[in-house]
Amino acid sequence: MLIAVKKILKIAFPIVLGVVLMIWLYHDFDFSSFGGYLINNVDWWWMTVSLIFGALGYLLRGVRWRQLLEPLGVNVSYSMCINSVFFGYMANVVVPRIGEVSRCGLLKRYEGVSFAKSLGTIVTERVIDTVCIVLLTVMTFFMDDKFFYSFMDDTGTDTSGIVALFISPKLYIIAAGVLLGGGIFVYFFRNFGFFRKIKDTFSGLVNGIFSVSRVRNPFLFILYTIGIWVCYYLHFYITFYCFDFSSQLGSTAGMVLFVLGSIAVIIPTPNGAGPWHYAMIVGMSLYGISEHDAGIFALIVHSIQTFLIALLGIYGLLMIQIKNKVKL
Repeated sequence: MLIAVKKILKIAFPIVLGVVLMIWLYHDFDFSSFGGYLINNVDWWWMTVSLIFGALGYLLRGVRWRQLLEPLGVNVSYSMCINSVFFGYMANVVVPRIGEVSRCGLLKRYEGVSFAKSLGTIVTERVIDTVCIVLLTVMTFFMDDKFFYSFMDDTGTDTSGIVALFISPKLYIIAAGVLLGGGIFVYFFRNFGFFRKIKDTFSGLVNGIFSVSRVRNPFLFILYTIGIWVCYYLHFYITFYCFDFSSQLGSTAGMVLFVLGSIAVIIPTPNGAGPWHYAMIVGMSLYGISEHDAGIFALIVHSIQTFLIALLGIYGLLMIQIKNKVKL
């Protein structure tokens, strides 16, 4: 019973959190004019270009994933990797973070790939993504540090608590205790059957994580990584040209808001719904866009980009099903 409640909460909490944030942000928004605005005030040519770059970014992620799987002796087609990524992103729209597990599950079911090994490659991807976000954040901070200070003032963000945590000796005492406890557990239970299973799973996970050190063409891997983030940036930045009120914002503002949105989606809601909108509304307001227009931008762009993810996810699942001749 307790396990069932935990599973329900794991699914329901992100959805409820996203809904609450959206209601709070748009409780006084006039939705009666939304449809007309979408048809008459959005430059769909630019929106289409933006969506092309979005799809290309997801495609490159699938191609790069295959590079991580190759050193593990996994021979999976490009189409399987790409379509699994498409489906994984769609799954994340429903339940945040479940998409990574879904990707590994698809490879396990249709290709017989070790779940632990493929999950290890996903961990590597997330580490690389984190490094990229940190580098982009540092870069954009030097590009427009006044914006970040203003944003922190407007939102009441206080980073002193985070700094205090990392300089506190309690953190390192706890870490040492965890390592010591883990070492004692391994020593006393290393000969038990269940421990060997855990060890094998952990070994597969670690093997997958360090597959990045054995990729066949490191330069190509780096090139794919740069290409992914360039596509993600253009997927976002080009949407500025879809609206009259944001078309004058430059590439610097685009990079700053892109990084801001990328950080906001860390909060687990369906496709970042709520936190991403809040970041866009506050961020664009600091660049002189009215809160109403910023709210329209966030609502339309996020909705269309989420629709793209859904379409790609459905396409990916259909292609996997057709290739493996499994009935829907």
